[in-house]
Parts: sequence; structure tokens; C-alpha cells
Amino acid sequence: MLLLHGFGSSGSDMISLAPQWQDALPNALFLAPHAPQRCAMMGAGYQWWGLSGFAPSALAAGSASAAPAIDAFIDRKLAQYGLTESDLALVGFSQGTMMALQVGLRRPRRVAAIVGYSGMVTGTADLGHEVAVKPPVLLVHGTADPVVPVAALHMTAAQLKRIGLDVTTHVSYGVAHSVDPVGLKLGRDFIAGAFAGKE
Repeated sequence: MLLLHGFGSSGSDMISLAPQWQDALPNALFLAPHAPQRCAMMGAGYQWWGLSGFAPSALAAGSASAAPAIDAFIDRKLAQYGLTESDLALVGFSQGTMMALQVGLRRPRRVAAIVGYSGMVTGTADLGHEVAVKPPVLLVHGTADPVVPVAALHMTAAQLKRIGLDVTTHVSYGVAHSVDPVGLKLGRDFIAGAFAGKE
């Protein structure tokens, strides 16, 4: 289980999911690396790339530039533990969701599942040509999100369905740029379902 944090956050925040999901996924290994760049804008924390704006071209370029570091990390860890992509789920929050979709949809072999909280897909212009695998995707977003508007969930779901992905969505009413207990449970159950039969 690879947990990818948001802009200005850290792996220490994302690893807090592990104790909440461990009961349903007793054999899972949870990994939550820090992004490779320090986040100057937020004072502390890390970033997958420097956010210069929310223009689609800037987001596409940023996520593409950050992808090789995550791919290399995944390759190392799969080899280290003797696992394959079918043993891997990607979970992202905000900028981490952008990275989970960027990397998870472009791996040479299909990952078990992708869960994206409060984020969106980037690089949609090339999506149809670049996506070789079609893992199940769950998107969860709050209606009161002031950072990444909930419209991003609907856009992302439409883009992914257009290229043939199986996408499940959940809108959390009144929730801001965070994840509520319902969203956490949905993510846990979605991944447990994807791994069912593998134990």
C-alpha cells in the first residue's frame, strides 16, 4: 500500500491511515514516503513538484516530472519484497492523488487499485494514448473543498470512464480539503475488495 501525501504535507501524515485500515488489511505493508522536494511555500513539509498554478498544462508537466521518482521507489519496493503490481494499491491525497493517477495508470502492469482523495487527474490530453492498464479507481471529495473544488472529482471520473476505467465516486457533503470517516472506510473497503482472494 503506497500512500502519497499532499502538497506541503509529509509521509508522516499519510501513515496515520495504517492503524485505521490494518484490521481490514492485516497482511498489508503500508509505505508513506516523503516527496523528494522540500516545500518552500508551506514552510515545512514536502511537495511532489512546485505548484506554480492550477493551469492544466502546469499540472500535467508537474505530475509528469515527479513520476520517475515514484516509479523508481515502487520498482525498488516490489523487488525488495518479492511482489508484483497486482499486490500494490496506490492511495493519494490532493497532489498525492494527482501522482497516484499519473503513476498508477501508466505502470506497465495493472496495480490492484487506486484511491484518490480530494484530487484530480492531470495530463488528460494524452491520457488515452498513455494509459496501458485499467485498475479500479475510487475517488472521494468534499463538497466544501476550497483548495481543489469538488468539480475536479466529476471531471476526473468523466475522463477516466471515457477511456474505459471502472470508476467509483463518493461526494462527502460539507467536508473541506480533508477526508471524513465515511471516506476513510470507503477507501479501506475498496482496497480490501480489490485484494480479496489474494491473501
